[in-house]
Amino acid sequence: MKNLRSRFERFCYKNRNKGIPNLMLYIAIGCGLVTVTALLGYPQIYSLLCFDRAAILQGQVWRLITPVFTMGSSNILTALILLYCFYSLGRAVENAMGILKFNLYWLSGILLMDIFALAFGSFAYVFADGQWVFIVDDFSYYFSSYIPLFLLLSMTICFSTIYPETQFLVLFILPIKARILSLFYLAYMIFEIVRLCVPTLVFPLCLFPLVAILNYFLFFGKDVANLFPARVVRKKPKNMHMHKAAPSKAQNYTHRCTVCGKTDVTNPELEFRYCSRCNGYFCYCQDHINNHTHVE
Repeated sequence: MKNLRSRFERFCYKNRNKGIPNLMLYIAIGCGLVTVTALLGYPQIYSLLCFDRAAILQGQVWRLITPVFTMGSSNILTALILLYCFYSLGRAVENAMGILKFNLYWLSGILLMDIFALAFGSFAYVFADGQWVFIVDDFSYYFSSYIPLFLLLSMTICFSTIYPETQFLVLFILPIKARILSLFYLAYMIFEIVRLCVPTLVFPLCLFPLVAILNYFLFFGKDVANLFPARVVRKKPKNMHMHKAAPSKAQNYTHRCTVCGKTDVTNPELEFRYCSRCNGYFCYCQDHINNHTHVE
């Protein structure tokens, strides 16, 4: 599994500039146009793009991709502000991940949710009053609402994983770190699962929030530890080797390159990864992850 992940990381790094550049801009513009037309009294475009299981099975395959543009909102100004925020976060994530990897992240997120919705979107097992009841129903209304929402909110947790110490001013007054925002997002996912379980358990629909976040764990893996304070999750392995690196004035960092000493604080535009072939816990920036001598 480590070798497969390493190969994928190398492939994405070597081809980081391939794909659709500035993808988040197109998504934000598409969402904005669909939202504005719907609020102006023309919901036909929204209906044509949202997820509809029956329509997809009849040949309208574009609905597998277009739900990303159907973020609903009851207020144009609110929708535009949210889209601008998501665009800003998405651009920062794309700069860190690379164009190709960012494109693959979005594509995998859409496909995972589409597969789940197509496979389990027409029935459910409901547990109520002490017994299981099998029902046949079309849950497309649920998926059409939450697929775009989960995709956009995932930008929050991606950004927080890459730049956990970044601070935002909520309401231009209250400072809050990015990792705290990501914990709110995770709490919201848990709330959605509980909502589909209490007081009536709806299975397997209750598993959909987990599917929505699955691609995040596939792409970030152990980097999820960045969401928690370093003093809690960062433990030096017993077999850690001493190594030389250029001194860095910034001490409050999460990642530091073993070769050049650059950190995610001094160089936030760089991407940092840990080498699976080195014997120890060694981090490298994007310039040295594939260009260094492995520690034996």
